[in-house]
Amino acid sequence: MKSQYKDLFKSLIESYYKGNFEDKIKFILSKNKISKQELCKIISSLCGTNINYSPDFIEDLKKSISSYKPDGKIVNKVKHCSMECADKDGKTLCQKSCPFDAILVDTNKNTTYIDKDKCIDCGFCVEACPTGGIMDKVQFLPLANLLKSGSPVIAIVAPAIIGQFGKDVTLGKLRSAFKKLGFADMIEVAFFADMLTLKEAVEFNNYVKNEKDFMITSCCCPMWVGMLKKIYNNLIKYVSPSVSPMAAGGRVLKKLNPNCKVVFIGPCIAKKSEAREKDITKDIDFVLTFSEIKDIFDILDIHPSELKEELSPEYASRGGRLYARTGGVSIAVSEAVKRIFPEKYKLFRAVKANGVRECKSILSKAQNGEIKANFIEGMGCIGGCVGGPKAIIPKEEGKKQVNRFAGNSKIKVSIDSNCMNEILAKININSVDDFKNKNKIKLLERFF
Repeated sequence: MKSQYKDLFKSLIESYYKGNFEDKIKFILSKNKISKQELCKIISSLCGTNINYSPDFIEDLKKSISSYKPDGKIVNKVKHCSMECADKDGKTLCQKSCPFDAILVDTNKNTTYIDKDKCIDCGFCVEACPTGGIMDKVQFLPLANLLKSGSPVIAIVAPAIIGQFGKDVTLGKLRSAFKKLGFADMIEVAFFADMLTLKEAVEFNNYVKNEKDFMITSCCCPMWVGMLKKIYNNLIKYVSPSVSPMAAGGRVLKKLNPNCKVVFIGPCIAKKSEAREKDITKDIDFVLTFSEIKDIFDILDIHPSELKEELSPEYASRGGRLYARTGGVSIAVSEAVKRIFPEKYKLFRAVKANGVRECKSILSKAQNGEIKANFIEGMGCIGGCVGGPKAIIPKEEGKKQVNRFAGNSKIKVSIDSNCMNEILAKININSVDDFKNKNKIKLLERFF
């Protein structure tokens, strides 16, 4: 979150918890010297809503928070852009950051605007804008109602979380912190990545018959999927029809407990948009980023490093935890193929794309038949999820923490997890062969 919005965000959360939310907004609107229209857009975005300024703004905002629905764009312009950051060619910093050329210039008004048809809500422009003129919606206040109600709300945390809140903050301490915030439990998304590792290992065995065949993983990155859908859609036939580990987590948990709500916590703005896609919108109820959670912990005086660990038996594998960084998916799937289909492993040749530029290059080569690999992995952020726009620590440190944590995992390959076998049995997958049964793996699939 931009530094100029942190104090405002803090005051909104504090007043919401103390019960003087309406008075606080009245006070903010009465004192602030900037445009009321712009200020209301900023407040609305920090509240996870899309309410414009009007005489009834406060009432409309309260209703929108209490009856929250996952609709509308995640990334929006909240302030007029003077384009002072433009280079000699007239290109602004937000334009340079956009992988999809979705930010254009209105020459009549001499300002930028977002082409909503091209934009996939990746959020690169949010970080690039020097004035805070572009924001992504923060979904915490609508979630706060649920957390205070005592409803079963589960936090599922991205594999990149390790080390983000301090080197001494273990998953056990984070579980305690999330429970203190009001969550019923915290679960590693790496476990659901493990499920998809098994699924994609079986798909590799089915689809790659010779050296000319190849498969594109769809597992993790919404930007990678966005590029395939919007720019390289003739390659869709090679894409694994899998949901992301985030969506798999929501689907499996809700299958096991239909009354629970699921909140994804990660380093990625684009996950907020993925959670709103029509075939996923019921799977994930809210998405918060690492940096948002850090601000929320600070505001509510929750300090993970000071809390007692709440431990759980280990259930995620080394492979699933490596999904946090570029190349992790390839390592996990290759090791699963080696264990389950040792003869097919001799064919396995992976290539990974690290960042938007490499993603486009590799997909262009695949289009032109110039690719020599048969398993293609892409991460839109340099470094993978550890390099996401809302990560807290530098990507190099994030990768180091992930490699260390994954390396210390008791379970190396997901097929060796007793917990995995138990959970798969509960969703009617009882063997590796069941991953070939379209009816049995429907819960883990999506089609592009």
